[in-house]
Amino acid sequence: MAAKKKSESPVLVNLDNTEVETSEVTAINEPVLLDIEDDLMPDDELEVTEHDIPDELPILPLRGLVIYPQTAIPLTVGQPRSIKLVDDIMAGDRLVGLFASKDPELEMPGPDDVYNVGTLATIHRLFRAPDGTIRLLVQGLERITIEEYVANEPYLKARVKRMPEITDGYSELETEAAVRNVTDLFSRLADLVPSIPGELIASMLNLEEPLHLLYSVATYIRIDLDDAQELLELPSLEEKLRRLMNILTKEVEVLELGRKIQTEAKSEMEKMQRDYFLREQMKAIQRELGEGDEQTAEIDEFRRKIDVAGMPDEAEREALRELDRLSKLPVQAAEYGVIRSYLDWMVALPWSQMTEDNLEIKNARKVLDEDHHGLEDIKARILEYLAVRKLRQERAEEFAKIDAESETRDYIRRERGGAILLFVGPPGVGKTSLGASIARAMGRKFIRMSLGGIRDEAEIRGFRRTYIGAMPGRIIQTIRRAETRNPLIMLDEIDKLARDLRGDPSAALLEVLDPEQNREFRDNYMDVPFDLSDVLFIATANELEPIPNALRDRMEIIQLSGYTEQEKAIIARDYLVPRQRRENGLKVDELTYTPEAIQRIIRDYTREAGVRTLEREIGRAARKVVTKIAAGDVTSYIVDEAAVRDLLGKARVHHETELQERTEEPGVATGLAWTPVGGEVLYVEATAFPGKNGFRLTGQLGDVMKESAQLAISLVRGRHKELGVESSWFDEHDIHLHVPAGAVPKDGPSAGITMTTALASLVSRRPVRADVAMTGEITLSGKVLPVGGIKDKVLAAHRLGVKTIIMPKKNENDIDDIPEEVRSKLHFVLVDTLDEVFSNALQA
Repeated sequence: MAAKKKSESPVLVNLDNTEVETSEVTAINEPVLLDIEDDLMPDDELEVTEHDIPDELPILPLRGLVIYPQTAIPLTVGQPRSIKLVDDIMAGDRLVGLFASKDPELEMPGPDDVYNVGTLATIHRLFRAPDGTIRLLVQGLERITIEEYVANEPYLKARVKRMPEITDGYSELETEAAVRNVTDLFSRLADLVPSIPGELIASMLNLEEPLHLLYSVATYIRIDLDDAQELLELPSLEEKLRRLMNILTKEVEVLELGRKIQTEAKSEMEKMQRDYFLREQMKAIQRELGEGDEQTAEIDEFRRKIDVAGMPDEAEREALRELDRLSKLPVQAAEYGVIRSYLDWMVALPWSQMTEDNLEIKNARKVLDEDHHGLEDIKARILEYLAVRKLRQERAEEFAKIDAESETRDYIRRERGGAILLFVGPPGVGKTSLGASIARAMGRKFIRMSLGGIRDEAEIRGFRRTYIGAMPGRIIQTIRRAETRNPLIMLDEIDKLARDLRGDPSAALLEVLDPEQNREFRDNYMDVPFDLSDVLFIATANELEPIPNALRDRMEIIQLSGYTEQEKAIIARDYLVPRQRRENGLKVDELTYTPEAIQRIIRDYTREAGVRTLEREIGRAARKVVTKIAAGDVTSYIVDEAAVRDLLGKARVHHETELQERTEEPGVATGLAWTPVGGEVLYVEATAFPGKNGFRLTGQLGDVMKESAQLAISLVRGRHKELGVESSWFDEHDIHLHVPAGAVPKDGPSAGITMTTALASLVSRRPVRADVAMTGEITLSGKVLPVGGIKDKVLAAHRLGVKTIIMPKKNENDIDDIPEEVRSKLHFVLVDTLDEVFSNALQA
């Protein structure tokens, strides 16, 4: 082996301060290896120019490392067989085959565990460390490939052959371009990796031989083992350069992206403070130039809107105070968005916008008659309300002059906003649509606000601004949507308000619905007074009992009862049928309902106080007609009495036959009850069987109704002689009293005479007249007391076909509220005592 004393190009050693482990050899990257004293090895030359490959070349597996030709790498040898291998070759020609192990985690790789292509290397320097390991400086010479293994012990030996490099793939110009590209990419990578020494970079950039440069760069960049081995195995310089450029490009992109992420993460912490200073400087510059920025423009816009909003003094002062705070805050401040949202609400409220009321009584009467049939008492009360407002507005100046001249006044008189109406009635009688008609008649905007299920007081009054995501309550939100200070707000289902630990919404409504207080309503979010006295509030409810007394006292209650059959027929003809035609896409001449057909639908398919079910049945029939027309079976259809059954099926309500069937046996009486959905007919059944004077009640009865039943049995036992039964009969029998529809809770005293009559019928074996229904409270002395809901109860009895109504004499005035068409078809029996009830209800 001949060698030159000095190399023409610098020897490159890995100095990036990282240690790469191999299976039997560990690459150490310490520059001290180049300073080992000469007496450790007799030969100092670091470049071998000619060499002969022995027939059996020792093979040293490397873990996680590929060594290329023309590169020098420091290694550490620690395993016994590797130390044996080093000792043997140091005594010879110092040549060794360096092959990468396929599995870097394998401690003792065999022939099948290493790649077939590796590098022939020579050991230049050796140093035995105190810990027993050997440190080497090896230099790659050329590529070799294994033909066959000849020994596994004491270490691997194999026959190898050279793999010459193919360097004629590129032209000279292409090679120079590729070399420059690699050089530029490595320079960029070196700038991104501070640990690469500058001397190393300068030495590599001075390399002129392309293959030497390629292997040197590949040695000192981060590269996967598979990619490094592939780069060694590629046959031509052209392919190697192309592959290395791809690897360098990817690595540079990854490092640049990492630096970008690191820079952004570092600067994010300082962004707010930097932006603050920049914005302050920008403001100063703009002030000097007389220009305004976006924030200034926004503040100026808020100031303009506050000026034209017409706010009261207190609200304007608060808005300007918050605007001054906003102008001193940076946009990035958390409180900036809170104040901005508050000012948005302040300037959006209609502080001074009002619609002009149309208080013409004739126009209002016309609108109400167009939208609703009947309800004469309710219409009259609404017209009275409008007439009072009209007269009060016309004489406002005169009243103000009288107040100014008065010397005895000791308080400031304030004009009240007027009565707040509460419509109470069963579903489907037109409470909500009546409110919409009032708004149309007055020329006001109509806004419906559903209160059903609200259980949080803040839903009405709003949330304080200290909470995240705070907003005004529903009242202020509704006023903003209306865009006027005097809309008509329909508070729907006010009896469905709930309460829990978050507060009582009905208590929050006390201020809203009080004409003496709502002039200065304070929402928790706005925290300034807003005048609600010009708002017309109309509430609806199905029943009065759930509404607290304090809230009920602030409203004028208007009762809406159910409709008669005649009224339902007119409503169906004038309102429901035309609406169902429009909703189902039919023309007037394509679908016609005869009066007899509508009457049949009312009597045989509905039993309700309102008209919702009636409209559903009319719509169901209309859809079946639409199907026939769309299929081409007919071009028009007349729904007569005979066609009703074809379209809607069998009748679902039976009136006269039901009464006859239910009361033909003794012990059954027909009573009348009031429910939130209107009047109902209530059957009371009693039966007796051998026993020992027991009395049982079923039907999910309330406490008051149970007490009425106990009272009834006592009264019947006290009148056993009049009823023709011995007193011993009660000692020998148990009595069971039942009110059907057991799944429905029932309570109240108005079934007192009904239960007493059922028991009297049972013990006397005299059936109750089938065409009689009754209502009234009973006392222990046999007196009949008045009850409520007479109109609803009578209408329910009339719908079922009852001919005679037994009711307390003290309810005589309630008969006047019953429509004439119903009153003329019924016989009213007014009673004061229980004996009168028996004489009119029990058959002889």
